Amino acid sequence: MSDAAAPEALTGLEQLRRAFEGPSRPGIGQTMGFRVVEMEEGRVVFAGKPGREVYNPIGTVHGGYAATLLDSACGCAVHSRLAAGQGYTTLELKVAYHRAMTQATGEVFAEGRVVTLGRRAAFAEATLKDAAGRLYASATSSLLVITP
Repeated sequence: MSDAAAPEALTGLEQLRRAFEGPSRPGIGQTMGFRVVEMEEGRVVFAGKPGREVYNPIGTVHGGYAATLLDSACGCAVHSRLAAGQGYTTLELKVAYHRAMTQATGEVFAEGRVVTLGRRAAFAEATLKDAAGRLYASATSSLLVITP
């Protein structure tokens, strides 16, 4: 792969690797404080450590934090399977919250996996667990595959 290759000439996995290599990361990862820790075709893992900056008014981590990590994991897992020139967008994300998070939860890991990938639609699932493997949230996602 040439460093000069245009993004549309790269496979989805190549695009993701380019986006996450080096010290910088995409804006949402910077804003929400998470990073990619594993990436392979059809599977992506993000890690983040929620702090008080993502708390809701009732004193726990806002559900949007979990939803963002799960959506990112599902979307990037699908992205990693796309051919050059293809894109995607999330059509639906369903999140189930299993237990509350606080800053004492420590680092959490959102693992996204492709369930199926077709010509026009993809389906993915993700889990959000702590370092001990306790489940905090899970999600399923339907995504539209875009081929110009």
